[in-house]
Amino acid sequence: MPAASPDFRALFASFGKIGLLSFGGPAAQIAVMHRVLVDERGWLSETAFLRALSFCMVLPGPEAMQLATYAGWRLRGVAGGLLAGALFVLPGALVIACLAALYAMYGAQPNAQALLLGVKACVLVIVAQALLRLSSKALKNGQDRAIAIASFVALFSLGLPFPLVILLAAFWGALRPAAPSAIKPEPARQRSLGLWQSLFWAALWLAPLPLLYLLNQQLLFDLALFFAKLAVVSFGGAYAVLAYMAQEVVSARGWLSADQMVDALGLAETTPGPLILVTQFVGQLTGHGAGGLGLALVASALTLWMTFLPCFLWIFAFAPHVERLLAVPRLQSALQAITAAVVGVIANLSLWFALHLLFDDIHDSPLGPLPVLSSLTPAVLPMLALAILMLIWRKMPVPLTLAACTTLSWGLHIF
Repeated sequence: MPAASPDFRALFASFGKIGLLSFGGPAAQIAVMHRVLVDERGWLSETAFLRALSFCMVLPGPEAMQLATYAGWRLRGVAGGLLAGALFVLPGALVIACLAALYAMYGAQPNAQALLLGVKACVLVIVAQALLRLSSKALKNGQDRAIAIASFVALFSLGLPFPLVILLAAFWGALRPAAPSAIKPEPARQRSLGLWQSLFWAALWLAPLPLLYLLNQQLLFDLALFFAKLAVVSFGGAYAVLAYMAQEVVSARGWLSADQMVDALGLAETTPGPLILVTQFVGQLTGHGAGGLGLALVASALTLWMTFLPCFLWIFAFAPHVERLLAVPRLQSALQAITAAVVGVIANLSLWFALHLLFDDIHDSPLGPLPVLSSLTPAVLPMLALAILMLIWRKMPVPLTLAACTTLSWGLHIF
């Protein structure tokens, strides 16, 4: 049986520990939470933890951060959810702010580029590993594999928007015959927000938009609007939404170059907290390019607000009801189709990332972006080989692999 609800001091200590140790992407972060909340503290039962995880995977946004928020909400209500979610995000946000500031000042220097090459090689293997892990779990039959392939083609070759691909997958899944659900809803311990409280949180989240519009802050308004939309459509975890973000930020809006976007993803992998903190890096770097450090810090804080505040809204408003919704067979079928589509989305991100890491020149073709083979960058191959050896063959921790790859890249650059 789960232990009694903890006091706020114990909650602060435990979720502070989780926030500081949450390296390595959602799978590793969820494992840390399981160890602390279920094994060490006994605050949640195994069943409650798995139900919470299923719930958070339904919602848009970073599932690990929302799982921490849900656990805090379940233990101590709205105040506990706010504390747990904030402690999960803030350590990584502080690190990202420092890294983005250093990158803006020194990222173009050869020594910094040498270190970043090792980071990016490691991250490519991390993304490919996540793709293999997800595809083995998510693609349960031929129809799921067809949805994944169609999603990849829609993004890579046809350039369709990510939200449209996810919407079509959900629609197709909802039309499939659905098996009866085995989920039996468990009564919630906390009440959901009322209508007016939910509207208050939604208004608080979107408040920067009219303010920035009235102040004629066009860049900040565009950043806020884009990341607000991103927060609503970010199903399937950070790797899925990164492909959409790269498409918009690099190709459509020109805020960053492809190389800067790849660097942003690489540096976000080195920090604790949710990988979706890469949005903060993108916002801060965009602000720095347009107005220096002052605008960069404002853009950084604004991006955090628009990305993470809705996570609290989703949890507080829907947590008591989602277990009941998960028992609806057609909803389960739609979610399974979305999960299959996310495999194709992450495959698109993996290929986009690999092309921009391995080749200097990419050109458009009817099949999608293709490399100029003569522009291959051989300097990255030793770090790729080392990352594959350590992560896939020897299954070593991500921080150790990152350190080894950057050390090798630095050594090759020096000698």
